[in-house]
Amino acid sequence: MITLSLAEIAEVVGGRMHDIPDASAEVTGPVVRDSREAGPGSLFVAFAGERVDGHDFAAQVVAAGAVAVLGSRPVGVPAIVVDDVQAALGALARHVVRRLGTTLVALTGSAGKTSTKDLIAQVLRRKAPTVFTPGSMNNEVGLPLTALTATDETKFLVLEMGARGIGHIRYLTELTPPKIGAVLNVGSAHIGEFGGREQIAQAKGELVEALPPAEEGGAAILNADDPLVRAMASRTKAKVILFGESGEADVRAENVRLTDTGQPSFSLHTPSGASDVTMRLYGEHHVSNALAAAAVAHELGMSADEIATALSEAGSLSRWRMEVTERPDGVTVVNDAYNANPESMKAALRALVAMGKGRRTWAVLGKMAELGDEALAEHDAVGRLAVRLNVSKLVAVGGREAQWLQLGAYNEGSWGEESVHVSDAQAAVDLLRSELRPGDVVLVKASRSVGLESVATALLETGAEGEVAAR
Repeated sequence: MITLSLAEIAEVVGGRMHDIPDASAEVTGPVVRDSREAGPGSLFVAFAGERVDGHDFAAQVVAAGAVAVLGSRPVGVPAIVVDDVQAALGALARHVVRRLGTTLVALTGSAGKTSTKDLIAQVLRRKAPTVFTPGSMNNEVGLPLTALTATDETKFLVLEMGARGIGHIRYLTELTPPKIGAVLNVGSAHIGEFGGREQIAQAKGELVEALPPAEEGGAAILNADDPLVRAMASRTKAKVILFGESGEADVRAENVRLTDTGQPSFSLHTPSGASDVTMRLYGEHHVSNALAAAAVAHELGMSADEIATALSEAGSLSRWRMEVTERPDGVTVVNDAYNANPESMKAALRALVAMGKGRRTWAVLGKMAELGDEALAEHDAVGRLAVRLNVSKLVAVGGREAQWLQLGAYNEGSWGEESVHVSDAQAAVDLLRSELRPGDVVLVKASRSVGLESVATALLETGAEGEVAAR
């Protein structure tokens, strides 16, 4: 973070200084909420959670070198005390971002946010120093913590914004006002909480409403292939740049295909030229993600050749998102277990089939959460799609939702042992250990709450007779 005195921080957040012998003492290190990350020059943010109270670690973090604690009560060591720690953290982030003057790029969408954010960051950092959201830290706490890692040298700040209701993204844009905003898609993720796709579109569109007008450099990057996203053009005064496979897109992909290993290849067309891209990531759904990243990079002055090279060399920076690992015996494990919604589940199944040409394919799937009244229909549809794509075997893991997955497959014509329902992750591991053969490809995917990454981990441990080679 940029250097700030404790007196300045207290003024910015509206806090009261306690047990601070020198108000001119400066925070020169990171702002952290995990006591294990505290070090010399840091500021520790103490949240009082249901199970852990950060205030209890105050003495420990100061002993580790933290300059002070930002909390809601005095703690016997240097502290800035506020009424609302989360609001104070947001105010501090807003102050730092405005003072730095970096170009802030924000993105949102129902699916693909984290993968696209990683692509944007990998492309932009070829041009200038770039800070971006680690993993999926896209909420009211993670976003300001990310923004506070920016320094005077940071040129681009790339922030992923999540939402679980109307007004959430508007609040995030007030903390860290973006200059460029990208909306990827409007799908079914969290539809149970929002109530419908129109409400999701209303929430996601808050991002483009927050952008500055075109004459001040504001740019809205919108998916031309998604009607609900494209319609957001009327909600912004920023310059509108469309991306997609539509012929009307400003940044588009032509001649899209998948390589024999399931990696997308296409011709990238931008207003400044065209260039070929072959990605290291797996699945055709990454084409749309890449186009969003390309549109952002084009707006920031990168050439088509520069963008294509960066996209072709970009990898996965966040764990459990289409992580492809090959065991010594030739079994390929695809760990995509970080999260799941109907759109990402279907994309992963198509990627599995593309990767598994001529090989047996296994889809180990679990619950997609927060679908509300759509849950039965969406799980049934995924089970049916697995059959239509000729996935060799569907293993549905868990309770009611997993039963719906298998029922969909059964009703679509999956007979005999082509689909099976098991009670939990361990049962899935036991089944796979007994039936996998060299050359098989296994996809593991479910919502985060299911914890199916344990299946992928167990399978890789099973095959670790020699060195496991990650592709």
